[in-house]
Amino acid sequence: MTTAAETVAAGDGGPLTTGDGTPLKTALARATRRARIKALLLVAPLLLFVIVTFAVPIGQMLYLSVYNPVFSDNMPRLSSWLRSHEVSDVPGEAAFEALALDLKDARKNRTHAQVGTRINYERSGATSLFKSTARKIKKIKGPPYKEQLLALNSEWGDLHLWTVMARAASPHTSAFYAQALDLTYDATGNITRAPENRRIYGLLFQRTLFLSALIAALCLILGYPVAHLLANLPLKYSNLLMVMVLLPFWTSLLVRTTSWITLLQSQGVLNDLLVSVGILGDDGRLELMYNQWGTVIAMTHIMLPFMILPLYSVMKTVPKDFVRAARSLGAGPVTAFLRVYLPQTVPGIGAGVLLVFIISVGYYITPALVGGSSGQLISNQIAFHMLQSLNWGLAAALGALLLGGVILLYWLYDRLVGVDNMKLG
Repeated sequence: MTTAAETVAAGDGGPLTTGDGTPLKTALARATRRARIKALLLVAPLLLFVIVTFAVPIGQMLYLSVYNPVFSDNMPRLSSWLRSHEVSDVPGEAAFEALALDLKDARKNRTHAQVGTRINYERSGATSLFKSTARKIKKIKGPPYKEQLLALNSEWGDLHLWTVMARAASPHTSAFYAQALDLTYDATGNITRAPENRRIYGLLFQRTLFLSALIAALCLILGYPVAHLLANLPLKYSNLLMVMVLLPFWTSLLVRTTSWITLLQSQGVLNDLLVSVGILGDDGRLELMYNQWGTVIAMTHIMLPFMILPLYSVMKTVPKDFVRAARSLGAGPVTAFLRVYLPQTVPGIGAGVLLVFIISVGYYITPALVGGSSGQLISNQIAFHMLQSLNWGLAAALGALLLGGVILLYWLYDRLVGVDNMKLG
């Protein structure tokens, strides 16, 4: 960077130059470019870390929700035939020949179970069908393939099965999103609503959003007075209270959740106390576990610090003289709070509510332990499909829809309140 002493005017009204004759405009542009490169190099490790650990996994998840090549890779002949023909009825000999030859190869490569599992995502019973047929496929030595396959198992004559295989013939599919939205394909391949007893994901999404909003509201109600005390107590008392607020962070999440199980169960500490003082009878114990009550109570306790800290960081900057000035001008305590103090804490409220809501939407450990069947969230179903059913495509579709919903709510928050007004510290 050049100094003013090194800057020289080249003649009357000429362009300014540096000591080495470089035009000042060019020198400033170079200096700015060097400063930007240095700044980029400083943040490059963090940027690389975010890309590798955050952006890439999310991108893979989004891709898995529309990509599943198991059937097309392991049944190449049949997939090629299905992609080149429209399936409006059970196909003829050529398709069954391709099916038989592919099943022989899949049996040899031990991939027939994977193929059956892929079809089973949309058509129940397909896994056992592929396994049983693969075990007997050696009996088929030549044509007629259709007659012999139907003799092995009449389910190969089901039109619904063939329409499912026709969709699976392409590695890219929208079936997982349809299932995540409680939609299904009928026998002719048209999208319809799933049967009422199988519409579970819409209910789970509604429950997740409702319980997350309820938990955020309860955390705000409970955390606002605590944050106010932290911001206004003398230092020695506020430090002690802050330690109590942060104490849950020093305790294992499983320990805290297990403690709530001990407290809330039918024969737990809380029910025993209420029975001992006569508030409840022994046959009227409260059911606070393995339902939505358990999820709300335990998660409110876990999320409370995430609400208190943003509120405290904002309240600490609010001048105490403002409320006193309002009181001296005739405002009552409630009016002074509502019209003077509360508006100045809105950035902290917005930050706390948004933080608690977003974390709650994706929580699954606590609901899995204390929520039971009625208190579990959509994240529990995502974990189930990732770890147990191994239907990664459906898990990815559910995760993508959840991510899209959170982004939409964040956008609405930005339009209505403004992200620039949000403060985390």
